[in-house]
Amino acid sequence: MLLRETFPAGAFECNCTILACGDTKEAVVIDPGGEVERIAEIVATYDLAVRAIIHTHAHLDHIYCTRDVKEAHGGAVCLHRNDAFLYDGFAMQAAMFGWKVRETTPVERWLEHGDTIVMGKRELAVIHTPGHTPGSVCFEVEDPDAGRLLFAGDTLFKRSIGRTDLPGGDGKQLQASIRERLYTRDLDTVVITGHGPSTTLGDEARGNPFVRA
Repeated sequence: MLLRETFPAGAFECNCTILACGDTKEAVVIDPGGEVERIAEIVATYDLAVRAIIHTHAHLDHIYCTRDVKEAHGGAVCLHRNDAFLYDGFAMQAAMFGWKVRETTPVERWLEHGDTIVMGKRELAVIHTPGHTPGSVCFEVEDPDAGRLLFAGDTLFKRSIGRTDLPGGDGKQLQASIRERLYTRDLDTVVITGHGPSTTLGDEARGNPFVRA
């Protein structure tokens, strides 16, 4: 079984997830944009061992507390290389939104399309979905109880898609990523979005006004 806690974190309410293998208690933290104390409480409650801190992309609201989580719980910091310029530009992003500038922690693993992230007896598949940012990725995992889960970051939302007007964004590329790398997968897959409510790939393929299958 999988243990999963998803909650809005930070000023922009990025959906942060703690995901763990129920058998081994090995865990990953996805997009720690805030709520460091809540993350710590969940880790302690389930007695988890954080193996990785993984990011769907490197916008400020998804990486803001990465260093805090790393210092408190360990785990390899993972990101797609094409978003290195955003991660390195943390201070510029913070200044843009009036957030406190903080030091980052080094990326320890650069993700590529087709990679897997091991979490005890479970594995997450890395799907490169550029468009919202050049290095945007989704993470897919099989839950024996709930079926397939897709952590989509800001690539795909319920009845919407990610914005492409920020540095590195590309609208045509985003639409291609969704059609070619998401809508071609199991349409019963539950999508945990980067902000807001969950959906399914099938619901979006049929009804998303921005990108339909």
